[in-house]
Amino acid sequence: MLFLYLQIMKNNSIGIFDSGIGGLTIAHAIKEQMPNESIIYFGDTKHLPYGEKSEEAIQDFSKNISDFLIEQNCKAIVIACNSAASVAYKEVSEIAKNIPVFNVIEPVVQYIDNTCNTSTIGVIGTKATIQSNIYADKIKHKNKSQKVCSLATPLLAPMIEEGFINEEISKTVIHNYLNNPTLKNIECLILACTHYPLIQNEIKQFYNNKINVIDSAKIVAESIFNQLKKMDLLNNSNRTEYHFYVSNYTSSFEQSARFFFQEEIKLEEINLHP
Repeated sequence: MLFLYLQIMKNNSIGIFDSGIGGLTIAHAIKEQMPNESIIYFGDTKHLPYGEKSEEAIQDFSKNISDFLIEQNCKAIVIACNSAASVAYKEVSEIAKNIPVFNVIEPVVQYIDNTCNTSTIGVIGTKATIQSNIYADKIKHKNKSQKVCSLATPLLAPMIEEGFINEEISKTVIHNYLNNPTLKNIECLILACTHYPLIQNEIKQFYNNKINVIDSAKIVAESIFNQLKKMDLLNNSNRTEYHFYVSNYTSSFEQSARFFFQEEIKLEEINLHP
């Protein structure tokens, strides 16, 4: 019965959500990796940033959005937000039932285990992600000898949302964070927020390209492709559609969204929360 259900669903959209528009870096990577797939994206711009919210609030937001994506008959749900993935993955999976749920954390942890022989790994992300300790726990579960140095960098996501990239203000903020003693002597750095790929070059410049800066977007997209292929859930038609929703529309968000997705897109406002 489950197999027949999934076969009916295989040409439906992949649902992706984030606290804002940072998850569009994941959506774009999925589009590049799987050009035949349709996408429904929801950015909860009314409640961003999730990294400053309580676990209970993030779980409630994530469940409401997941209900919406399920109502749109999405064949899979991607939690394209590290904060939500770190505290709400279980809740979303319970709601989704027969629909596969992917997050942005597991593929990166697996990538570290497969390819990084370094002893000291840095992680930067929102307060919620860092306080959950999820990266450190999962990495050390696979390799107890690896040291994980985690630092909350809460100004980065709103800075990027506002378009401060490759400017003096972004350089100053990035340098202040990366100079923190917590990150001293790291050999690779995980960008544990889907906004951060947009400042990846600035981060690499800080380290003079001497450490491995891990961009989760491509890693996550490749992992989702492999899993959907195993499940025989890849779209076998050439008819693709892209729909982008936010919970609070502004023209500045739409302009930023185009930058994140790297294509012309139109945002539609829909309020899921009371």
